[in-house]
Amino acid sequence: MKKLVICASLFALYAAPSFAAAPSSACAAKQANIEAQIVEAKARGQKQEVAGLEKALRENKAHCSDASLAKEREGKILSAKQKVVEREKDLREAEQKGDAKKIAKRKAKLDEARQELLEAEKPLN
Repeated sequence: MKKLVICASLFALYAAPSFAAAPSSACAAKQANIEAQIVEAKARGQKQEVAGLEKALRENKAHCSDASLAKEREGKILSAKQKVVEREKDLREAEQKGDAKKIAKRKAKLDEARQELLEAEKPLN
């Protein structure tokens, strides 16, 4: 009986780190995204960008959690929504002035801001 308890304890001791090390699917997706960016940056010869992305990957592996990703995502969504509101205001002002060139430019910026919002709202998985 004593050997069984010792064996079970040793198994738990050695197996626990492998279970704890498995990142959530959202964290794994974020890591894969960063790794893809690293490959692209290396292909372009961007050493500074590669260094920054490798640091981001280390940080992600060390500290990533579903809660931290959710908080980061909410911040991006809020920022993108604010940008859309700002661009809508700019477009209204251009429309009031009647300058066709400015209206077209403001519409393009609004479309870009809306696309950024859609990207921010996409789930990471």
